[in-house]
Amino acid sequence: VQLQASGGGLVQPGGSLRLSCDASGFTLDDYAVGWFRQAPGKERERVSCITTSRVDTYYLDSVKGRFTSTRDNDKDTVYLQMNSLKIEDTAVYYCAIAAFCSLRQDDYDEWGQGTQVTVSS
Repeated sequence: VQLQASGGGLVQPGGSLRLSCDASGFTLDDYAVGWFRQAPGKERERVSCITTSRVDTYYLDSVKGRFTSTRDNDKDTVYLQMNSLKIEDTAVYYCAIAAFCSLRQDDYDEWGQGTQVTVSS
């Protein structure tokens, strides 16, 4: 059972990146998938979460209107499209799975290795 986040990189302010979350050993579509980030010296925070049915997605206030989380069930992948990136979006981004889109990080059972996103001019 493994989760893997990928797609990070270095981008200028105002740029875009798309992160991917892939699973091996289980079906990602059976779980709610949260995206989290942790910047140096800061606590990890939930950026977004998409439910199993794709009916609901939740976003951190500071990313609303800029980030979008989607599922591709054919590929069993969850994406985080990040547009209009800001310097303060710089962090290591992780994906994690849970039975539902909980705000409690303890409710997320499996975490992938993070991918670094750096927004800098």
